[in-house]
This record gives sequence, structure tokens and C-alpha cells, in this order.
Amino acid sequence: MPYEDEPTPYESFADVPEELNRLAHDVIGACIEVHRQLGAGLPEEAYEGALAVELAERGIPFERQVVVPITYKGVQVARGRIDLLVGGHLVVEVKAVDTLAPIHRLQVLSYLRLIHQPLGLLINFNVPVLREGIRRVIMSNT
Repeated sequence: MPYEDEPTPYESFADVPEELNRLAHDVIGACIEVHRQLGAGLPEEAYEGALAVELAERGIPFERQVVVPITYKGVQVARGRIDLLVGGHLVVEVKAVDTLAPIHRLQVLSYLRLIHQPLGLLINFNVPVLREGIRRVIMSNT
């Protein structure tokens, strides 16, 4: 299970393992198809559900609404929920907001730290062209 491994910080996206980069590329392709079909302006749950359908059709393994324990000094104090965990390694957070805020990136970084994974995607579907709403987030040394 990915939660047992230590996090691997990376200096840049070039340091991320090729298989994880390929997985991210495939997920972005699925996101583009969802955006082409649905457009902007719908609630996040619509995009998350449509992305789940698209990933399943493409044979890309994923889990939805993955519960992540949040601990403080060894005590579980809360639980977070990752929108999609793809291939057991790639965190995908789905948004439908006017503008991505720094807190959205911090949310992805927190999930990466909690499950000890190096790469996440922050996808804002509420944009005219999806390319404008895609952010790759890595766990880095900085």
C-alpha cells in the first residue's frame, strides 16, 4: 500500500519516474476528453464522475474519494478525501472554480505528503481551454 513508503522528494518534474509521468499524461488526456464533452460551468462532482467513467473506459485503474487519515503527534485527528487516486500513486484533485488559488496547490501537496507519493494533478474544469486549468504538483526538496 502506498501509505507505508517514505516520500521521495524531487527537484523537478524531470526527476519524476517515467511511468508516473506517462500515467499523468494519460489522465490529462482523459480530462481533456471530459472537458470537450461537458465544457465549463458544471459542479466538481460532475467532472469527477465523468472522469471516473473516462478512466474506466480507458482501462486506467483508479479509486474515488480515497480516505486519508490525518494524524497529529501520532493521533488521528481527522480524515481527508482525495478525489481520485490513479494507479495507486497519482493524486488527482478536481476543481470547478473561477481561479485556482494557492490553497488548492497546498491541498494537493498535503495529500502527496500524507500518502508518500511524488506527483499530483490539480485540474480546474471551469476554464474555456482545459490546458489553462491543468497544474502538475510535485513533492520537492524546496
